[in-house]
Amino acid sequence: MKKNVWTKAACAALALCLTAGLAGCGGKDDTDKTDKVISVGVNPVPHAEILENAVKAELEKAGWELNVVVFQDYVLPNTSLEEGELDANYFQTLGYMNQQNSDAGLHLAAVAGVHIEPMGVYSEKYTALDQLPDGAEIGVPNDPDNCKRGLDLLVQKGLLNSTGGYGEDESVTAESISDNKEANPHGYKISPLEAASLPLTLADLDAAVINGNYALGAELPSKHPALDIEEFDDETSVKRTNFLVVKQGSEETEKTKALIAAIQSDAVKQYIEDTYKGAVIASFIDPQ
Repeated sequence: MKKNVWTKAACAALALCLTAGLAGCGGKDDTDKTDKVISVGVNPVPHAEILENAVKAELEKAGWELNVVVFQDYVLPNTSLEEGELDANYFQTLGYMNQQNSDAGLHLAAVAGVHIEPMGVYSEKYTALDQLPDGAEIGVPNDPDNCKRGLDLLVQKGLLNSTGGYGEDESVTAESISDNKEANPHGYKISPLEAASLPLTLADLDAAVINGNYALGAELPSKHPALDIEEFDDETSVKRTNFLVVKQGSEETEKTKALIAAIQSDAVKQYIEDTYKGAVIASFIDPQ
């Protein structure tokens, strides 16, 4: 009888050990699996598209699984990263990130530049800038920052000689440049309009300077590719680039390194060029 009791006890102990061992193995497998998943917060266009259609495949080749988390705002991707719910996010410029670190007490670090959404000159009537006739009506965004950027683009492409002091002289408006023969020798009619409405009114204009995100939303790159786009020097490239961002302290993790390698790959650059046709351009720069 005593022997049977010891036998049962031994069997119970062995079963307990086996159960614990199996549970331990299961836990390790789950942990290992979780460790191979990289969660990245993004905005829908073009960020989520680039991750889903190009970056994901590059990560899979290296043995990683990508979890794309889409946000409709600019706040939650950062607070979610700060709270450890994400491994990285990809939607913002350095200026915005630095401002959020300062104003909201966040601890975020940019690790890799990915793309710029340049302004472009679009038209449904013409296929080249030199086709624009004297007196052509050109729409520009009506908010001060984007209007200045749009006028600078017209200067950059030789359509205007200068911005006529816009942004420096309070008496100068976008409309007044229409009558400034020195700044505007071709007599273009400069029409400031709500930035989001420019793609909708493009058919009524000879051309318009349109932000990249609005051009993408209206599918202009495929329907009416830009006649020309912004060019950037080193300073403006850094200012306009959207960066991959992680929480401070995670800059050198295996996940971060794998994500940087994938997001700055030749395949991703080719996808951006083929898909967005100038409305998005690759900017694989390092943070400054």
